[in-house]
Amino acid sequence: MIPAKFDYHAPSTVDEALRLLSEAEDAKVLAGGQSLIPVLRLRLAAPEVIVDLGRIEELRGVREDGDALAVGAMTPHADMIADPLVREHAALVAEAAETIADPQVRHRGTFGGALVHADPAGDMPTTAVALGAEFLIAGTRGTRTVAAEDFFEDLFTTAVGEDELLTQVRIPKHTGWGSHYEKFVRVAQQWSIVAVAAALRIDGDSIAEARVALTNMGSTPVRATAVEQRLIGIAPVADAVREAVVDVAEGTHPPSDLNGDADYRRHLATVLTGRAVLAAAAG
Repeated sequence: MIPAKFDYHAPSTVDEALRLLSEAEDAKVLAGGQSLIPVLRLRLAAPEVIVDLGRIEELRGVREDGDALAVGAMTPHADMIADPLVREHAALVAEAAETIADPQVRHRGTFGGALVHADPAGDMPTTAVALGAEFLIAGTRGTRTVAAEDFFEDLFTTAVGEDELLTQVRIPKHTGWGSHYEKFVRVAQQWSIVAVAAALRIDGDSIAEARVALTNMGSTPVRATAVEQRLIGIAPVADAVREAVVDVAEGTHPPSDLNGDADYRRHLATVLTGRAVLAAAAG
């Protein structure tokens, strides 16, 4: 199908983009376009205005900012994979990005775009929650910071207002931590049926700190805080890890669809969490 008629704008600054959004009654923001363009073609959305962020250079790139990495919202997935700062200080994000679709999508799709799209089967939201990221949201009234646990509100819904933009994501450094993103799909390039993000700090022969989050086990990413606490102090060996993660799916609300029902996903979450933690520990 052909999209409905719309006005197209490609601003070169964040301020210009915000002005365009504030003036439009029905506008959509175009980041990488990997989610929006199919929706437009199917006429599941018919906005009057498209604001393309592709020319705003200040929204791209990764830099160190004290004890965190500051990542521009328009940084492509491929850049996140290749960036040495991400590899050193937030390897979990790079590992998860490598599982997204195919090289073409990874070069077009953006880190911020995937986060604001907030698909519960998406991989980037889960890594952001696991690592305790903070989100900088700009509007005509100023900029505010939202923690990861407050950013994802519901299915395809975030804290970003209709006249606001996600401009930057601050990811706390997890230098020296082991990490792994364990993703289960039926076919290559599929959205996650279930996936698990795990990051561990090992001290001697035991786990000193743990971060675990689940993909597609609810309408938003699920942080497994109880499992994190049980992992602390144990040796990263198979029997101990499996015992610690046995009820990781408790209290989750996974969907039932053609890829599997909710009980199947709960079983997958338990198995995949054990694998992810052991792989992260092996490092």
